[in-house]
Amino acid sequence: MGENVLIIGAGHGLSAAVARRFAKAGARVGLAARTPDKISDLAQEINATAYACDATEPHQVAALFDAFDRDLGSPDVVVYNPSARARGAITEVDAAATKNALMVTAYGAFLAAQQAAKRMVKAGSGTLLFTGASAGIKGYPRSAPFAMGKFALRGLCQSLARELAPQNIHVAHFVIDGTILNEQRGAPYNDPKTSLNPDDIAETYFHVTRQNPSAWTWEIELRPSVETF
Repeated sequence: MGENVLIIGAGHGLSAAVARRFAKAGARVGLAARTPDKISDLAQEINATAYACDATEPHQVAALFDAFDRDLGSPDVVVYNPSARARGAITEVDAAATKNALMVTAYGAFLAAQQAAKRMVKAGSGTLLFTGASAGIKGYPRSAPFAMGKFALRGLCQSLARELAPQNIHVAHFVIDGTILNEQRGAPYNDPKTSLNPDDIAETYFHVTRQNPSAWTWEIELRPSVETF
């Protein structure tokens, strides 16, 4: 359909599946990562354009969108996929790692949303998709930094949805509840019976972008059928 799709936080898991799904539909895809060399094979596979970007740096995010504008045109769909974790008891968890988790998961999402919204408001349409987690619904022990970041991300998305939907910009937040299938990581990520298949998640992302404005989804939860919740 000739859409311009920018995926921030590109890698070889969920973001790669999302990129392939949009490319299959004829989209022009941009892939942004801190180290674009790691996604060069994916970019070549789907004829995408790769960009270097640290999502926590305002000037780099602005430069990313400017480059995307020049290379592919104004974005119709922006997918924000980065997140960072810092595990440990509250008495021991590293403060610097916690700050990084918040910057990557929430602040970077804000920066991307701001740049995208400037363009989409002007264009009169667009779609913003954000990858969340069950940690954004309930906090788990020894995982305060991840919960903080994902709760903040969910709040951002809820606010954006209410602000931008009347301007014909669709904002959707995806609660990924469970492990994503990845055979290279070993157990428990390599069990297709208990993990989310990234291609199936990508299909849902794609479907949401096709919803009619008369019935938009702002949030959707995805989990394996065997996952307890």
